[in-house]
Amino acid sequence: MISVKALRASYDGIEILHGITAGFPEGKISAVIGPNGSGKSTMLRSLIRLVPDISGHIDMDGKDLMEMSQQELARLIAYLPQSRNVPDISVQRLVMHGRFPYLSYPRRYRKEDYEMVEKALEWVGMSDLGDRKMENLSGGQRQKAYLAMALAQDTGVIIMDEPTTFLDIKNQFDMLDRARALADSGKTVILILHDFEAVLHYADHVVLMSEGRILSAGSAEEVLRSDELKQAFNVTPCFYETEDGLHCYVKE
Repeated sequence: MISVKALRASYDGIEILHGITAGFPEGKISAVIGPNGSGKSTMLRSLIRLVPDISGHIDMDGKDLMEMSQQELARLIAYLPQSRNVPDISVQRLVMHGRFPYLSYPRRYRKEDYEMVEKALEWVGMSDLGDRKMENLSGGQRQKAYLAMALAQDTGVIIMDEPTTFLDIKNQFDMLDRARALADSGKTVILILHDFEAVLHYADHVVLMSEGRILSAGSAEEVLRSDELKQAFNVTPCFYETEDGLHCYVKE
């Protein structure tokens, strides 16, 4: 369980998060939703202290994350940012970066590091692409390679900032299915989503943000049906049932 209390974060003296309090349960998918500019990415980056000016409390299973070094944090939490450069390296070399938190300088990879990388590549279905250059991959393959890097980091928590952005519909479902499998295996998965239908079907827990504050938190259906969601997005979600379960679409 990761929890934040009275968390504030600023960039260049401008406060983005205004004393928020939230929790992200273990072994579940927590989706963070909200309009553009609501502070979602800033909150995720604050969890691993990538925001230079933060205050408040960040706790994980009784451990104070505010007191940890970046290397200690990287052994607990893996983070996939929304935008990344495409490095001129092979897939295997990229995934090897996930092992950096466990190495001292100069970096010398051990047998267990190679084994973890092979396991991560196998998990995302890219065992046969380890020698392929990153620049020669499709968008979906690159996303899987970065996910493999996070898995090689061998953490209990994985944070993904808009992991389905720029992916076609098939790869969107594939990425979300993999997030589901990670949560089912016991990992805490925190991600930003914009698709209410995906939120409804994949998220166990939802945090709704607006203007640097948390408006609502709870199950996907609870939050999507809340008045706070209508207030934040100025839209009205509509729900209907099929044999597959509850579905959602939006009308203004």
